[in-house]
Amino acid sequence: MGDFGKLLQEQIPRLRRYARALTRDVTSADDLVQDCLARAIAKQHLWQPGTDLRAWLFTILHNQHVNYVRSASKRGVTIDLEQLASALPVEPNAMPSLELRDLRVALAALPTEQRETILLVGLEGMNYEDAAKVLNIPIGTVRSRLSRGRAELRKLMGFAEAPGQPAADALENGRKVLPRAA
Repeated sequence: MGDFGKLLQEQIPRLRRYARALTRDVTSADDLVQDCLARAIAKQHLWQPGTDLRAWLFTILHNQHVNYVRSASKRGVTIDLEQLASALPVEPNAMPSLELRDLRVALAALPTEQRETILLVGLEGMNYEDAAKVLNIPIGTVRSRLSRGRAELRKLMGFAEAPGQPAADALENGRKVLPRAA
């Protein structure tokens, strides 16, 4: 396995981060990454050296996740412990935790297509072309999903643009305004 194994190992942190964002569960994410890596090793003959290994692995991971979601819908509903966390007492200085929780909830409220696109571009730093390859969609679709997803996130997080002001400098009701995507 040699060089391929080293290249795979370099991608594991990124795969885990994306899987955790997709599944919102550490255990499921680790299972997803393990299945992705096993599939990549079994199919390594299909990968062409010199091409983007990260995009290839993310495509495998994405497809595995889609399969998990489909099979889970047949099994029934499960309740995640993180969903119950909102009912637990909150520490007095928990603003960063609350903001992250709100972001997690807002991301979860997005349609799957928009969430996946935002996670690939925003969290993983993929360019539009690579994200389009991973999701197997045109670049224009990536741009529109990203635009709609960011707008919906702004709305869900309580950010809004003040009329007549540049987005980066605007404040409305004491809340910062998220800049628009370029």
